[in-house]
Amino acid sequence: MKILGLDIQLLNHASVKIKNRKTVYIDPFELSESSELEKADVVLISHAHYDHCSPKDVEKISNENTIIITVTDCQSKLSNLKVKGIAIIEPGKTLKIGPDETVKAVPAYNINKWKSEGVPYHPKENAWVGFIVEMDGVKVYHAGDTDLIPEMKDIETDIALLPVGGTYTMTAIEAAEATKTFKSCKIAIPIHYGTIIGNASDAETFKNNAGCEVKILM
Repeated sequence: MKILGLDIQLLNHASVKIKNRKTVYIDPFELSESSELEKADVVLISHAHYDHCSPKDVEKISNENTIIITVTDCQSKLSNLKVKGIAIIEPGKTLKIGPDETVKAVPAYNINKWKSEGVPYHPKENAWVGFIVEMDGVKVYHAGDTDLIPEMKDIETDIALLPVGGTYTMTAIEAAEATKTFKSCKIAIPIHYGTIIGNASDAETFKNNAGCEVKILM
């Protein structure tokens, strides 16, 4: 779908494709086996969990010209892929991926989603990330797996891709509150539901409570 001049496609779960002159995939997971999958200029991997860091899916959309940008603890999982290179990113770091394209990593972590032993599913100390991809002056925020965290008040974005499934990430209501926290957000898109956790009703709840326009792409 064309949104604010960018082609944005929700492929599955939290897997997103963004395209202008560059083709960027974020967290590819359980992609089809179709030979028509467009090869990536850049693949962004937010953290090490299997539904976000899937080497077999990254391989489907990569070639010798592809750059992977990810966090430290994903590097070894992806090191056998035949790509141009792997760049490591951490919260607060920005990388240039083209003449008018950048990727900035922002924090993504849990503050109220716990395993039974009292450990967060996504601990802050892991330095896992969400991404702000800027293309042609349009900023797209992919939140990764996160709760509604204080750092979101500093997020400037035109489009926000937010998890709504709950359990491991924000609930639909928490994600709706996040849209009201950002410095700017024109359009929000629900992700991270319908495959492992969450369902279509979570996307509708998010849409009905968000502080901006919502487009449901799944």
